[in-house]
Amino acid sequence: MHPTFNGVLFFPVTPFTEDGQVDLDLLARHLAKGVDAGPGGVFIACGTGEFHALEPHEFGDVVRTAVEVVAGRVPVYAGTGGALAQAKLFAKAAKQAGADGLLLLPPYLVEMPQAGLVAYTREVAAVTDLPLIVYNRNNARFTEASAVEVAKIPTVVGFKDGTGDLDKVARIVRAVTDTVDKGFLFFNGMPTAEATQQAYRAIGVPLYSSATFAFAPDLSLAFYNALEAGNDHLVNKLSAAFFHPLVRLRDSVPGYAVSLVKAGVAMEGVPVGPVRPPLVMPNSDDRTELQSIIAAGRAVLAEALIEAV
Repeated sequence: MHPTFNGVLFFPVTPFTEDGQVDLDLLARHLAKGVDAGPGGVFIACGTGEFHALEPHEFGDVVRTAVEVVAGRVPVYAGTGGALAQAKLFAKAAKQAGADGLLLLPPYLVEMPQAGLVAYTREVAAVTDLPLIVYNRNNARFTEASAVEVAKIPTVVGFKDGTGDLDKVARIVRAVTDTVDKGFLFFNGMPTAEATQQAYRAIGVPLYSSATFAFAPDLSLAFYNALEAGNDHLVNKLSAAFFHPLVRLRDSVPGYAVSLVKAGVAMEGVPVGPVRPPLVMPNSDDRTELQSIIAAGRAVLAEALIEAV
């Protein structure tokens, strides 16, 4: 039941044709390329995979394709969330498609008390026996008390943060760790998580999702390995040349956390098509800047190889 994740977590995009249909063949190609690079897990149809834009039949096909391509090499977790009825429907579809677990995205955009957020999590968790990771972000913001309460739900195995509130997250990590004895998992779920991972590691959050892995696994893995090895020199060089410029570009337009990744995947040889509205694809100037940022990151890697000789 309890998942094991070792390494960078791969969040694939969902390819669409120019007329907006899901392209399962391109998805299989994108997944195969990513899994061959060596991630620690695949999180399919989540935020980067435009979970918000998929209808149930499409979602089932996307998850099933991921399960088939990954073929048991690493865990496959699927996104769910939104309105309660939809979250339950997608959770059941993920189970039927063979997923190993769920990432629970926030409920539909309503304000809610903590008791309601806990009840939402409990009801979604109850419809399958799949392990579930809760996502602390947007309107689904847990307190220490509510985080402990959901961590006690038997199938809830992890807590992923996308708020960047390190003070509160540190207290949640401590509270859950002190209360729940089941090897609970903590994830950094910030967009471009590498930019903040040093800080998250310091408060006991070792795992993170890498959108970069979807289009530049060499850069993602180099950063991860440098971080694990304590190679601060390479971590800082990659941050300055690649990750920090990527964050600045990402923050220039709402939704670029997804569409820039999709543009990057296409640049790297898998034509995954456009995003669905309300997201928009990067303009030509921003695509050119993204290419320059990727090139700058790879120049750092080339320099590091020379220095290592």
